[in-house]
Amino acid sequence: MKKPTDNPADPFKKALAEATKTLADDSELSVSFTVDPPGQTEDTMRLPQVTRRMTRDEVLLARGTADSYAMRHRFHDAATHARYAPEGQMARDLYEAMETARCEAMGARLMPGTAGNIDAKIGADADRRGFGQLTDQRSAPLPEAAGYMVRALATGRALPEAAQNVLDLWRDFIQENAGDTLAGIAEILHDQQAFARFTRQVIEDLGYGDQLGDDPDREEEDREDEAEQDQDDQSEEGSDESSEEEQAEASPEQEQEPTDDASEAMVSMDDMAEMEPDDESEQPDGEAEMEPPPPAPVSEADPGYTVYTTDFDEEIRAEELAEPAELERLRAWLDQQLEPLKGAVGRLANKLMRRLQAQQNRSWEFDLEEGILDAGRLARVVANPTTPLSFKQEKDTEFRDTVVTLLLDNSGSMRGRPISIAAICADVLARTLERCQVKVEILGFTTRAWKGGQSRERWLSDGRPQQPGRLNDLRHIIYKAADAPWRRARPNLGLMMKEGLLKENIDGEALEWAHRRLACRPEARKILMVISDGAPVDDSTLSVNPANYLEKHLRDVIAMIEKRKQVELLAIGIGHDVTRYYERAVTITDVEQLAGAMTEQLAALFDQDKRARARVMGLKKAM
Repeated sequence: MKKPTDNPADPFKKALAEATKTLADDSELSVSFTVDPPGQTEDTMRLPQVTRRMTRDEVLLARGTADSYAMRHRFHDAATHARYAPEGQMARDLYEAMETARCEAMGARLMPGTAGNIDAKIGADADRRGFGQLTDQRSAPLPEAAGYMVRALATGRALPEAAQNVLDLWRDFIQENAGDTLAGIAEILHDQQAFARFTRQVIEDLGYGDQLGDDPDREEEDREDEAEQDQDDQSEEGSDESSEEEQAEASPEQEQEPTDDASEAMVSMDDMAEMEPDDESEQPDGEAEMEPPPPAPVSEADPGYTVYTTDFDEEIRAEELAEPAELERLRAWLDQQLEPLKGAVGRLANKLMRRLQAQQNRSWEFDLEEGILDAGRLARVVANPTTPLSFKQEKDTEFRDTVVTLLLDNSGSMRGRPISIAAICADVLARTLERCQVKVEILGFTTRAWKGGQSRERWLSDGRPQQPGRLNDLRHIIYKAADAPWRRARPNLGLMMKEGLLKENIDGEALEWAHRRLACRPEARKILMVISDGAPVDDSTLSVNPANYLEKHLRDVIAMIEKRKQVELLAIGIGHDVTRYYERAVTITDVEQLAGAMTEQLAALFDQDKRARARVMGLKKAM
C-alpha cells in the first residue's frame, strides 16, 4: 500500500534515470535530479528537479534534458572535441553550440522518440532566456542561432517558436556567408572529426577565423614533413661519410706527414694511453664507473605515470589567492547563502561531538594494589578489617592523538550549491573536531587554467611530443593547516566561492599530495576523507593520452594508500559512484545529504564497536 509520505515523482525519476543510461549506452552513468542548473560531466548527469506535482512542463523539461545529455554522452568524444577547439570566446561558443546540435540531431535520426523531448527542452530554454521577445539581431546570440540552423538542416524539424525567432534574425547573415559550407552537413554528421573541421570552416565563413588558432591537421602534416626531411638528411649524411671513407682508403699515399706539433700531440696521447689501465680486471673493486641513478618517478604509486612539466604547478595557501577584504566578503556571502542549512549541519555536528566526547569520559580500573584510594569500597574494609584496601587508576583515552584531512574537489562541476555545502560542512566539522582535540586539515585541488595552461603552451612550442603525460598546471590549495586554529582559517573557506577558481580535477596527484602531508604528521592515527563529484577529468591531458590515463593513476594511488595502511582512507561521492574506486565510500544523490554523510562516516571511525563501525562504513561483517 502506498504511504501518504511517498513522493509520486520517485517512480518517474527512477524510470527516467534508467532510460537515460540506456540511451547513453552507459550502465555506470550516475543520474541525479537537482534544483541547481542542470549539467553533465564524464559519467554524471544532473537533471532538472521534478516536484511532487509532476506538471507537464517539469516532465517535458526533465525528459528533454535527459535525452539531450544522453545523446552528447553517446556520440561525443572529448579528446577529438578538445583537439579542434578554437581559442577565441565567440569561436568557442559557436563550436560548442554546433557540436551540441550535432549530437541532438544524431539522436533524432537514430532514435526518433528523442526528437520531441529535445524540442521541448530547446523551447523551454529559449522561453526562459526571452528569445521570443527579441526584435534586434544584436540582442540575439549568434552561437545559438548557428546551433538552431544545424539542427534544422540536419533533422528537417521545425524549431520551437522562441528558438525560431532567434534563427530568423540571423538566417540571412548565416546563409549569405556560410550557406555553401552548410549545404554539405548531411554527409559528415556522423563523423565528429569531419564535423569539427566543418564547424571551423563555418566559423571562418562567419568572420571569426582570427579566433580559431592553429589548424591541428596542418600542424600534424608539418610534423610528418619534418620527420621525413630529418630522415632524408640523415640518409644524405650517411652517404657523405661513406664517400669520405672510400676516398681515404683509395689514396693513402696522399696523406701528409704530421707536423712537429701534431707529432708531439700524438706522442702525449700515446703516453696517456699506456698509463691508463686497459684491463678492467686490474681496477680495484668498488672503483668501476657507475651510471647515474635514474630520476625519481613522479608518482610513488605508478612509476609509469608521467608529467610533461611541473614548472607551473603550485601548492599555495588560500590567503595568497585573494586579498583579506575579498576573503571576508566571500565568507560573508557563503554564510548568508547557507544560513538555512546551518541549523541542520549544526545539529549533526553536535551529534558527532556528543559521540566523541562520550568516548572521552574517563574510565577506571578497580581493585588495584596501588593508585587512588577507592572510597566506594571502604565500607567493606570497615565491615571486615582484614580486607585489603582497594585502589583505582584512570585510563587514558585512545583517540586523542588523531589528525583528519578533508580533501575537497574544487573542479568546475562542483560550482554552485555543491561547493557551497562542502565548504560549510568542512567549516563546521573543523570546529567540532577541534573542540574534541582532533586536529583537522582542509585541502582543495584544481588546476590553474582550462585547456592545459602554460604546460600545454610549452608542449606546443616543443613540437607536441607524443604521450606527454599530465598536461596542465596543478593548483593545490591549503585552506587550513592541521596546526592552524580554526578561527584563523575561517575566512579562507570563502575562497571556494571566488569566481574562476574552480577548473579541472586531477584526483590522483591531489590524493597522493594529501597522503604525503599526512604521512609526515606525528599523530598516531591519520584519517583522509575525500569529497568529490566525479572521476578525474582534464581535457588537455586526455586529448593526448589514453582515455583512462588519469583514472588508472587514481586507482593506483588508492591501492597504494590502502596497502600501506598508514592512513585510513574514505570517500564521499556527490552524485557520483565512488565505490568503484574506494574500498570505504558512500555516494549521495543530493548535496544536502553531505553533512549527514560526513558526520556519520567520521563518527563511525571513532566507534569502539567494530560491528557498528562496519555497518556504517559499508564493510564486510566484522569477525
